[in-house]
Amino acid sequence: MSSQSVIAKLRRHLSPFLAACLLLGCTSEPQNSPSTIASAEPSPVSPESDSDFEAPVEARRPRGIWVLAEGSQRVLEDSARIPQLVDDARQLGVTDLFVQVYRGGRAWYDATLADPAPYRELLARTGSDTLSELIGLAHAADLRVHAWVNVLSLSQNREASLLGELGTDAVLVDRNGRSLLDYPGLNVPPPAGDWYRMGTRGIYLDPAAPGVAERLVAIFRQLVTRYPGLDGLHLDYIRHPGALPFVPGSRFGVGLDFGYGEPSRLRFQRETGLTGPYRDPLQPNGRQLVHADAWDGWRRDKVTELVAGIRAAVLEARPGLVLSAAVNSYTDRAYLSLAQDWRRWLEQGLIDLAIPMAYTRDDRLLRYQLESFARASQAEQIWPGLGVWLFARQPERALHQIELARQAGAQAEVLFSYDSIVEAPGLRAALTRGSAPPPAP
Repeated sequence: MSSQSVIAKLRRHLSPFLAACLLLGCTSEPQNSPSTIASAEPSPVSPESDSDFEAPVEARRPRGIWVLAEGSQRVLEDSARIPQLVDDARQLGVTDLFVQVYRGGRAWYDATLADPAPYRELLARTGSDTLSELIGLAHAADLRVHAWVNVLSLSQNREASLLGELGTDAVLVDRNGRSLLDYPGLNVPPPAGDWYRMGTRGIYLDPAAPGVAERLVAIFRQLVTRYPGLDGLHLDYIRHPGALPFVPGSRFGVGLDFGYGEPSRLRFQRETGLTGPYRDPLQPNGRQLVHADAWDGWRRDKVTELVAGIRAAVLEARPGLVLSAAVNSYTDRAYLSLAQDWRRWLEQGLIDLAIPMAYTRDDRLLRYQLESFARASQAEQIWPGLGVWLFARQPERALHQIELARQAGAQAEVLFSYDSIVEAPGLRAALTRGSAPPPAP
């Protein structure tokens, strides 16, 4: 088989750049010189400018976009919006659609292991399996489709069927022994609520609790099996929740972290042979912890083992599928506070792409993060996620951040989100204009 045909085959599952890199041994440096940085100051943009530009997907720099299940567009709930999504993606220079199909334990696809209520509603209303329809139309337009799933988060769904099946022990417990289910309004209860708050409120499953990992692995295996046209599976909320301000793990006995449910503590003791994490198990005290480094590492391992389990199951069912993860852009915070060791996942080949969510208005901070990603040994597998929605009224600043990513050596970017871009005509026009290739010399 010629190198050209091998690259063509790989492109079915990977970005054009990654496919070529696997065969030709590219470095993390961009192939073309960066263009002039766009001004950070806002300027008027005509919504109609360059709106009908389309380039072949092979000629494009890879670009992803997140498509929400329950955002303003609700594409999977309206068949008529699918062609518009595909057309908009082409206009925006998008090559990869990250389409949310599993949120709050509920499925927007044909499922029996997850709550299929949204799928049944859309099927009754539209008469078609809209995810299958989207995959077909996207492939006809040379776009890849990744099924985006919120893994450990049940959002704010207290009625999630998974809770009825797995029991309340499946939910994360904080270091003071309180289940997230007992948090009023799903925020930190007083008095700690006076100085801590949840980064993203919600109900989170404990990957170390009995039955949780096994059930999630089965859910996602069923998804990729029933939709063989999918190009990828995209893991989100594959972590512990974060309380603000962030804490450096449990070893200083301060702050707020999670994973202290009794079944998990007993499993830790059984698997490690250590006591803890409480000094006195009969009188749990979040300020009196023992074997803290081992406890923190063990909880990280449980999340990593879940990632490994998902990878093994979905690749057995669908060899060649691209596994990606949306991750915290602060690697130290992810590691210490969220039990999310995503650099390890890349190093061990547990995921193919990491998408750090570098959402910020601070361009200097963004540049620092982008440069750190570019220095990573797996730089080609890190696609920064950019919060373009932050610049709905300053679209040129969104272009500036995309240019910063390119200058730092990022091989692609992923934009959050399709819904917010559609809602902001000026932003949409700027991104469309920015996706066009430079004129020939």
